[in-house]
Amino acid sequence: MQVQKVDHHELFEQIYNQAPIGIALLAPSGHWMKVNPAFCCMLGYTTEEVMLLNYQDLTHPDDCALDSIYERELFEGKSKELKYEKRYIQKNGDVLWVALHISLARDEITDEPLYFICHALDISDRKTSEQKLLHSEEMFKLISDNAQEIIYVATFDGICRYCSPSISTLLGYSSEEVVGRNNNAYFHQQDLERISQMDLNTGNLLNIRVRHKDGHYLWFETTYKIIGDSKHEQQILAIGRDISERKKHEEISAEAERIAMIGSWEWDMVNDHVSMSDQIFEIFEIDNNKPYKASNIFTFMEPSEEQRLKECIEWVKKGEPLDFEYRHLGTDGKEKYLHLRGLITYDEYHQPIQLNGTLQDITERKLVEFKLQESVERYTSLKKYNHDAIISFDMDGNIINANPVAMKVTGCPVVEMIGTSISRFIGLYHLGLILNSHYEMAEKEINAIQHTDGYETEVLATLAPIIINEKNVGFYLIAKDITEQKKLLVAKETAERMNKAKSEFLAMMSHEIRTPMNGVIGMTDLLLDTPGLSGEQKEYIEIIQKSGDSLLAIINDILDFSKIESGKTDLVDEPFDLRGIVTETVDIVTPMIREKQLDLRLSLDDAIPIPVFGDAYRLKQVLTNIIGNAVKFTLEGSVEIEVKVIGQKYNDVQFQFKVKDTGIGIPAEKREHLFEAFYQLENFMTRKPQGTGLGLAISKKLIELMEGDIWIEESNEPGTTFVFTVSFKTTNIEEMSSYDLQQKKNKTDLLRILIAEDNEVNQLVLRRMIEKKGHLVDYVVNGVEAVEAVKRSAYDIVFMDVHMPRLNGFEATKVIKESLRPEACPYIVAVTANAVRGDMDKCLKAGMDAYVSKPIKSESIMQVMEEFFKIKKQPGRL
Repeated sequence: MQVQKVDHHELFEQIYNQAPIGIALLAPSGHWMKVNPAFCCMLGYTTEEVMLLNYQDLTHPDDCALDSIYERELFEGKSKELKYEKRYIQKNGDVLWVALHISLARDEITDEPLYFICHALDISDRKTSEQKLLHSEEMFKLISDNAQEIIYVATFDGICRYCSPSISTLLGYSSEEVVGRNNNAYFHQQDLERISQMDLNTGNLLNIRVRHKDGHYLWFETTYKIIGDSKHEQQILAIGRDISERKKHEEISAEAERIAMIGSWEWDMVNDHVSMSDQIFEIFEIDNNKPYKASNIFTFMEPSEEQRLKECIEWVKKGEPLDFEYRHLGTDGKEKYLHLRGLITYDEYHQPIQLNGTLQDITERKLVEFKLQESVERYTSLKKYNHDAIISFDMDGNIINANPVAMKVTGCPVVEMIGTSISRFIGLYHLGLILNSHYEMAEKEINAIQHTDGYETEVLATLAPIIINEKNVGFYLIAKDITEQKKLLVAKETAERMNKAKSEFLAMMSHEIRTPMNGVIGMTDLLLDTPGLSGEQKEYIEIIQKSGDSLLAIINDILDFSKIESGKTDLVDEPFDLRGIVTETVDIVTPMIREKQLDLRLSLDDAIPIPVFGDAYRLKQVLTNIIGNAVKFTLEGSVEIEVKVIGQKYNDVQFQFKVKDTGIGIPAEKREHLFEAFYQLENFMTRKPQGTGLGLAISKKLIELMEGDIWIEESNEPGTTFVFTVSFKTTNIEEMSSYDLQQKKNKTDLLRILIAEDNEVNQLVLRRMIEKKGHLVDYVVNGVEAVEAVKRSAYDIVFMDVHMPRLNGFEATKVIKESLRPEACPYIVAVTANAVRGDMDKCLKAGMDAYVSKPIKSESIMQVMEEFFKIKKQPGRL
């Protein structure tokens, strides 16, 4: 096969003309020697047009200097070829970026530069992309350098690939300290654990805590995104914003919500999704990690409350604000009271799409309201049902309110009172006192309320200020109608006057009767001791004595009952032998028992202590009455007396006395009246009552004073059985020893006694009784002489008559007590015929030591002397 000879020149022309890149030959002078179509096409010129231009005409002005530098290198042979990028100016003025490959053709012999061979490749698109990328990088750098947030790129295992400079400002680290390192140690451990359990592909927002270089943690709100594809390494791009201040405010807000027990909520009504703050979850005690719908919230309510809320929401949808209170039962069964508030949002078609509001726990407020309501109701009830008139008025005197009683007292309806001045009911003067702060004076002077009909109602007024927020805003006038009390007071005063008149009458009668009786009975005692009396004379005297004693007993009963009724009887508390008192009482009635030939049986409990403390005289009075009645009303048979101990507590001993007779008995229908005053039981033989009818009434009252009771024992046997109980105190060993010593004391010591008595008969009787006991007696006739005698001589006892001329007994006693030292003062005994209420107290208050009443008997004198020995002759009392 014959090989065809190739025309290299033609081949070169074809390649030159068909090449896709620009090819040009440039003379050292800068003129174009030859250019191919591709080069002309890139510049937008025709070949002829290019040939007329210099290469600098086509070069971008900013690149001309660069061309000169490269030309010099080629001319100087520093480089055989050069590659660089430059810009041409196209015919239409646009800039064309090209990649140039330039070489210099030289003469093979002389090595002179012939022309430059230029290959130009259009790189405008690449340059545009590079410019865009560069711009993006510059913008990114600009944003990154100036961003307030931290821009952070890291691998999934925590290796940092990039971190913006803002980390230095926010966290104190430099970018170099974190890039290339695992930075998980900077994150809070709790947040790392939370992140490790999250699917990062499902979200793009995360709140985390990052440690500052100085050690404290800051909160960052981080937006993150997974970058890269699964074929290459994936990384996490995160942008974090410091929200520490916001977090602090949120915590403060949350704390405020917690303190106020209020939470916020939002109901997306289109998607039926309810968002709630943490406080609401706490109020409802529900999980905050699950979504909720409105239907879920309704399940936390009682059915009745749920229905009310649904009805309320229907009104809210129509434009009404949500304002709903209801009762909620907690998981522990305790009641809570909640308050829902909310406002609704509509779309452009006026359809409800969202409801926003708050939920507040108002339990404490509700409880206060309930208590306030309770107080109001109680106050209202107190006013409404109070028996006193209550009117409230302000600081100007205008009536605020009043109760029904006030309406009754004033005759004015409450609605007509309100707003009017209270002066119409109490007067301008009294209102002026109140408004000028003279409250006490006003209370004292307001003694009547004016009725609209013209009359007045007497009242007892009380003023109370109305204090609100520590400020006096008005007053309450509380007016008690004392019309009935005044009537009762008048009746009481009348009764007291009558009682006083009775007492004065009894006192006068006592004095008038006892004074002559003292002479009769005293002289009778003395007369019986006179030797040489015939039997007939003695019999007459004894009859006189018995009559006098009977008359005296009647007087004593009346006066005793009067004193007991008035509450002026005081029991003494002295040691005595209870067995001895019972025996002495039996001895008194023994002559009558012998006369009637009755059988007497006396039984005394061995457990009776000696001594006991109480009033022996009053006990003897009761025993004498009851035993005397038993003997008096028993014609034949027996009288049984039993005394026993029935109880003891500490030093109190309770005794029971039983007196049983076989006498006429007491009919059952009359027993209930037996202890009434002045009730007399008729003698079945004479059909006549005996005595005053006061004996058993007095006995009952005395027994009650001794903490006991008296009754008649039911029995089918003939006769009557009286039973009564009394209580006395026991004493300690020292008191018992003192008592025993006193009982053994020689009572026959010679005494010097002064009698101060203006009545000659009484003076004679008293003197003879004392002298018969072997004592020395002086006498005076008035109080002044009594004082002088006591100052002149030392007396053991002074019998001081209360009623004497010049100085009465009270005054004389006072002078003696003031004039002498206590140890030199005699034992002063008051002698008076006034035996009514308060006599004993009056004498003792005057300084007297003892008290005897007329008529005086020998045994009264002996009792005084025994008391004197007991008090004045004790060791250490001399």
